[in-house]
Amino acid sequence: MATPLDRRDFLLAAGAALTAAAVIPSRTAAAAPKYEISLGQWSFHRALLAKELDNLDFARKGADLGFQGLDYVNTFFKDKAGDRAYLTEMKKRSDDAGLVNDLILVDGAGAIGDPDASARTQAIDNHKRWVEAAKALGCRGIRINALSKGTPDEQRQRVIEGARLLTELADTQGLEILIENHGGLSSDAVWLDSVVRGVAHQRCGSLADFGNWRLDNGKWYDRYRGVAELVPTAKGISVKAHSFDAAGNDTETDFARMMKIVVDGGYRGRFLEIEYEGTELGETEGTRAAKVLLDRTLAAL
Repeated sequence: MATPLDRRDFLLAAGAALTAAAVIPSRTAAAAPKYEISLGQWSFHRALLAKELDNLDFARKGADLGFQGLDYVNTFFKDKAGDRAYLTEMKKRSDDAGLVNDLILVDGAGAIGDPDASARTQAIDNHKRWVEAAKALGCRGIRINALSKGTPDEQRQRVIEGARLLTELADTQGLEILIENHGGLSSDAVWLDSVVRGVAHQRCGSLADFGNWRLDNGKWYDRYRGVAELVPTAKGISVKAHSFDAAGNDTETDFARMMKIVVDGGYRGRFLEIEYEGTELGETEGTRAAKVLLDRTLAAL
């Protein structure tokens, strides 16, 4: 059976990547908050890329599976950022399904920390189009990659500069910018946390993904440590699942342990986003299994 492409590998294969007062404080609570669950569109990337599922039908898929929200991926409607009629139809579909549009995950729009100033400006402008699309869809923001080149310090400063400019643009629309751990330096949670704190804007936060902890040197950052380090600035959580044992538990991530980290770390966002990336089950079956596991985990908190 073929190994699925994660989004980072997909972008590389497709060549899509272009050549502290304002930070949310950590909070604790006596009881676990009541989270809602959103469906990450990458869960159905094979069906969408094969045209077996149309982007406009994604909202109905989410409703049929019992989700409350939707997280889109711009890959699946990449030529529609400025198409108001199409975005209006997407919004109508989600409204009719009774689901909330939460975020758009933006890939292939350029490096917001590009060493070349003109390329960096172009990347920010490319992302701005998706901020405007998110506004049209009623989303609260977009989810971006911390792409750059150079030493870790050089990349930090460039990404901070680009992310701050983009966040200021998003702020004029009342939207948020979430920076995710997505391979390379961004999978060093201490580095990514320093970027978010460097942006120092109330509308900029991290997106803590249970997976995506592969560093450039081929090593892996500890996922539990990474999520714990990002939760204090997190405006979103991506619950990644790949495969399940006979008891229905994920074979890569201990959901109970991870969700305790999320709750104890003070995450009080509305949504937890499920993203299924496995192949042992079909996309619908795997997504359903991930939701059953997350529902069970939340009920036990």
